[in-house]
Parts: sequence; structure tokens; C-alpha cells
Amino acid sequence: MRSLPFPTGHAAPDGHCRTCVYPVAAASAIMSHSPSSPTTSTTTVSDDKNPKIPIEIVTEEEMTLIEAALTAAAAAIAAPAAQFHRNYRSIRSITLLSKRGLSSCTATRSTDIEDSGRVVGSGSPQKNKKNKGIVSFLHQYRKARGLSVTDFTATEWCEKQMEYVLLYGKPKKTKAMQAGSARHAVLEEEVIKRVKVQAESAEDVWAIKFMNFIVGANQLIFDGLTRELPLVGFIEGVWTVGIIDEIRMPVSESTRFPILVDTKTRVRATLPSEPQRRNGRLQLMCYKNMWDSLIADRFPSQKFYEFFSLNPHQILNQEIRESTAKSGFPSETLSDVVRYFLNSCSLLPKAHDRLLLRYELQEDQTLLGEDEFAYEHDWLTDQIKSCLEFWQGKREASFPPMEERWKCRFCKFASICPTNPNSEVSPKSEEVIPPEPSQE
Repeated sequence: MRSLPFPTGHAAPDGHCRTCVYPVAAASAIMSHSPSSPTTSTTTVSDDKNPKIPIEIVTEEEMTLIEAALTAAAAAIAAPAAQFHRNYRSIRSITLLSKRGLSSCTATRSTDIEDSGRVVGSGSPQKNKKNKGIVSFLHQYRKARGLSVTDFTATEWCEKQMEYVLLYGKPKKTKAMQAGSARHAVLEEEVIKRVKVQAESAEDVWAIKFMNFIVGANQLIFDGLTRELPLVGFIEGVWTVGIIDEIRMPVSESTRFPILVDTKTRVRATLPSEPQRRNGRLQLMCYKNMWDSLIADRFPSQKFYEFFSLNPHQILNQEIRESTAKSGFPSETLSDVVRYFLNSCSLLPKAHDRLLLRYELQEDQTLLGEDEFAYEHDWLTDQIKSCLEFWQGKREASFPPMEERWKCRFCKFASICPTNPNSEVSPKSEEVIPPEPSQE
């Protein structure tokens, strides 16, 4: 196991205390992570000295929620690479635990973008249906925050449901979703220990996210395994955030390409339906697309600062600066951390073309089956472009095809949806809980 140095999340108001996590091996190291900008979903964190403060976290809990839902739903761098390697054992990793509001993901597990929270501040989403025809959902609900991978998967599941979630809010979490989130927290704690840290600005929050990536990349290289790795980048020209459940580095192959893995839990001892599997494949393909883009040095730093309204030269808080120094990449500003982040990306190989979905039984974590599949760039591009047509207001929300209208039976918005909730098609022995958008 390794020790990682940074958490994921969005910007939080000055003085907000965030809950983060560190690799078990380096439990002594503690860092803070918080969302880069205010967001809608909030979580209250408090300690003996500080009063309760509502905070937004860019957690991929939403990834966790959607997995459970799907599950239940049927140099530039000051130190050379050698120094980085020498200090890899002392690097601490941090991950926000509270629910964060990111550009399209929100996660309940220790923070986490699949799949979490809003990254940058934007006003509370307006719930006036009249605005739908005037401003696109992307501009109205994800302006200056971008989308999350979970936004894509929830949209692919049912665009109309995604529309209702944006307009009226998410349904309450089911027991299945809560169980899925709890399982992911356990998996995360096998590699990382949660801790509380301080983040005083959006710049601090993003610095922690990048630090977590650096630490996670370091852990992957030397230990062959890392979990809850935050990502940020472009998917078809749109800023997107997400959190990868797990990344494995093969040790037997001559050419080592990281294998991206996502674990989903099931209430019943049955494998999911094809629509659910398809949704999970879309999620992992999005992660690979983002990973490969970062590795190929396609991260426009200046555009990143501008889009998320960040000051790259702002001095980070003392706690974060001390942590980066102890971890081997001393940084005074966000731009310093970003340079180390880009350096870490340059040391990594692209992700393996084979991706892996794992299905576990919630009751005892028994492995029900694995779905290993190949990355399909053209298919992913078509799916993302179709989702973006909805988000960018180019067309009205569409409904699932007739053969998948059984989803309506499990939708919380069925009573107000134009489709017939009494569809003839109904999956047998299926657990179906529609995925909900997350803020990774």
C-alpha cells in the first residue's frame, strides 16, 4: 500500500474543514481536500473547535450512487523524476469524504469523479421549467463546473429522467444505493485512510485534487494498485470530471498498461441486464478517454484556470504547502501543483484497451461475475455526442426505446412522465434503480 498526498473536491468557503483520506501505509500523513467552487449539494462537517459548516464536495460519490443505482437498477517541475520516486513512500493521499458538488458528480463515499460534486461555484440550479427552452441545461446547471462522467451515464440511461432530476432534484437514496456507497468506502479504506484537512479556497480544493492524482499515480507505479483516482479533462470538447474506482498495473506483461476497473454491487445474486452493463461500459470508456488524453499531454492549463475561475498564482494554505513539501514536490501555488501533475501524467502509459466491470453481491461481497470488454472509441464518441445534444439544448430529451421502457416502472418521476408507466415489458428477477446524476 502507498501513501497518497491529496484529496478530491470542490472549492469551499474560507476556513471550511474537509474530510479527506490517506493511503493506509502512510496513515501519518494528512492533507485536506475541498471542492474548487461553491456548488448546490452540501454536507456539514464539524469538529470540536469549529462550528458546523455546510460544504460542497466534488466527490465521485455520485459515481458511487450511479453504480449502486445501476447495480440496484438492473522541469516545469522543481524536482526531477528521481526525487519523486525517492519520496513516493512518504507521499500522502487525501480524498474528501463529505458529499461534494462538482460539475456533475456527487459522491457519498469518501469523495470522489464517476463517477461527485461540483467543482466550481455556480448558482443553485433553477427549477423553472420555462428556462429549458431559453438556456441549455449545460449552461444552466453546469456552467463553470463542467459535466461529470456520471452525468453522461445517467443521461444515457434515460434523458427524460435526467431532465427531471435537474428540474426537480434527485430522489432519495435507496437502501441499495447506500449499501453500494458503503462497499466502495470499504474498498477505498483498504488502500487509503480518511482524515480531515483544511481548504480555504477553490484553488486549495483543486490543488488537493491534483495532489491526490500525483499520489495515486505514484502508488500505481510502485504498488501496482490505486483506487478513487480523480480525473479532469475534455470529452468531446466539454470539461469533465470523474473518479476511477480502481486502477491495476499488470506485473506479468512485458508492456504494462494500467487496467481500469469499476465495481458494482447487486442486491440479488443475478447479473445485470444488458442496458445496465452497457451503461457501466460507457462509464469506464469515459475514464479511459480522459486518462489517455491526460497521458498524451492534452491538458490546456490556461483554459482550465479560465473555465473554473481559478487564480493559478494564489498562494495555497500552509497545511497544503507543508504537505506538498513533505511529499517531495514543494508547491507554493496552484500552478506549481499543476506542473507536478502534468509531470506525473508524462510518466504514465495509456490505459489498457481492455476494461473490467466487476459485479458483487451486497450481502457478502461474493463475486457474481466480471465483464471484460474492449474500448470502442467510435461507439463512445457516438454516445457522448448524443448525450451532449441533450445537454447543449440542441433537442428535447428522448425516452428509452420501447424494449427498455421497463425502466419506467422503477422511475420516481413516472407519474409525471409522458411515457406510459405501465409498460408491458418488465425484467424478471431484476433489481432496477435508475441511475441518478452525480457530482464527481
